[in-house]
Amino acid sequence: MSIFDELQTSLQEAVEIKQGKTKASRITRHEVADVRAIRAKLHVSQAEFASAMGTSVDTIKSWEAKRRNPTGLAAKVLATIQDNPAFFNELAAH
Repeated sequence: MSIFDELQTSLQEAVEIKQGKTKASRITRHEVADVRAIRAKLHVSQAEFASAMGTSVDTIKSWEAKRRNPTGLAAKVLATIQDNPAFFNELAAH
């Protein structure tokens, strides 16, 4: 089966799931990090946290206000910091 055929089959499956014709074979859910709690535990300002995360203070404010949720690499980094707060110091050093 070619990559095109695999993609086409996958897309058709996605359409059938969306239409309710079939159930997803797996569902992956990630807990959204409580950015304010993480930052409070670290005793750092929004500006310090934003700098270490490589993002803007406005983004940190949006995450803390739950207007937006961190995704992708940011979500993974936050989960790592939540599990291992010392990682933040390594991140902030770079």
